[in-house]
Amino acid sequence: MCGRTALTASPHDLREALGLEELPPGVPHYNVPPSQPVAVLRKSKGATGRKIELLRWGLVPPWAKDIRIGHKLGLARVESVTTTPSFRDAIRRRRCLVVVDGFFEWQRGGTNKSQPFFVRRADRAPFALAGVWERWVGQDGEVVDSCAIITQPARPPVEAIHDRMPLVLEREAWDRWLDPALIETSAFAPLLEPRAPALIAYPVSPVVNDPRHDDPRCIEPEAPAQLSLLGSG
Repeated sequence: MCGRTALTASPHDLREALGLEELPPGVPHYNVPPSQPVAVLRKSKGATGRKIELLRWGLVPPWAKDIRIGHKLGLARVESVTTTPSFRDAIRRRRCLVVVDGFFEWQRGGTNKSQPFFVRRADRAPFALAGVWERWVGQDGEVVDSCAIITQPARPPVEAIHDRMPLVLEREAWDRWLDPALIETSAFAPLLEPRAPALIAYPVSPVVNDPRHDDPRCIEPEAPAQLSLLGSG
């Protein structure tokens, strides 16, 4: 499902991994919940190069009367993103990439307790989640750019933890996904097909359950004796 994300890479690693024109801000975040800013790549007609921007996580449609609707629209299901009123225009005209170096999933236990897992690449490099964005203008002139992460049915290794996961796009798909000229669904539909990215997952401390905790403890594996590493082939 992806209830939290993390982005801890250094500015230099981000510039290299994402092909950025300039160094991005170097503030690591280990536990980002919805309603907080996330790092995003997007492209407008005529724009050149890539630049990280910070958008509010939780999409606020232009027609919304209250920005708080974004709390319910942090995730968009791949099966319905092209038809759901809140997302159907954004998926055609305002696609983006949410940059992370990991995300969290919770595995439900038999005692109503959930075990958090951190999911990342084996090499710890940043990667990109498919997203959509919108611009909302309040009655007082306040402008809010916000986004949602697209989710798919879980694939290994996440399927052992949860039934949903973010849609990960590999680098060769980024330019096509971001191309604002592709507004027909048939042009980008192949990129919405569920896939099994090369990721690993491991259990982490329940400290991540509290979004006020934003430090390295959130992504550190539990004690080695308890570590259960899940990986995709």
